[in-house]
Amino acid sequence: MARKRPEGRLDQLLDCATRVFIEKGYRRTQMADVAREMGVSAGTLYGYVESKEALFHLLVDRAFTGEAAVAPELPVRTPRAGATVGRLRERLASEAALPRLAAAAARPRARDVRRECEDVLGELYDLVARTQAGSALIERSALDLPDLVPAFYLEMRRDLLARLTRWLERRIQSGQLRRVPDTALAARLVVETITWFARHRLRDRDTPPIDDALARTATLDFLIAGLLPQPRQRPRP
Repeated sequence: MARKRPEGRLDQLLDCATRVFIEKGYRRTQMADVAREMGVSAGTLYGYVESKEALFHLLVDRAFTGEAAVAPELPVRTPRAGATVGRLRERLASEAALPRLAAAAARPRARDVRRECEDVLGELYDLVARTQAGSALIERSALDLPDLVPAFYLEMRRDLLARLTRWLERRIQSGQLRRVPDTALAARLVVETITWFARHRLRDRDTPPIDDALARTATLDFLIAGLLPQPRQRPRP
């Protein structure tokens, strides 16, 4: 008979497993590595998950939300073929909805364009910061599990860039944001800048510690200043 999960211990397992998968990648990670990180015997893990495949599926289920969609019964069973990629698509679609970006792109003009930029870019920054462990897990594991690539890179990331590009184009056409050499490239610059400060700086060993709130404020301030029209300078007498 399946057992209900002990919440705290299962969370500890998932935290430890995430670190190991990110460090070693999917193929090189062994259950014994996860057990060692958790400080338990390898046999203990099989009371939680049936296999490495089941553990990875549970990680994907939790990676972008912090909790599983349905409280699992233990041990978690090995998923059927394609189920993990399907779960990843569901999680990405839910988390990357970005309602403030959607609402802004639907408006012909912004009532307050600076405030709108703060809302749109702040929402994106918070998404990247909140899902940084899940994104690192998928990016590292995709080297060994190429089936993850279409869902994460080709569908989610390209869709995000397309939506951000449409919003920028609409505001540029209305004259509320300045013209740029290439709108799609500007959208990519925005995403990559946010991604580095919200996520990659945390794993950069050569970067001094930066306060989370300061990193967010400085990043948004810099990006918004680059997007807003530049004030006209009066000619010197």
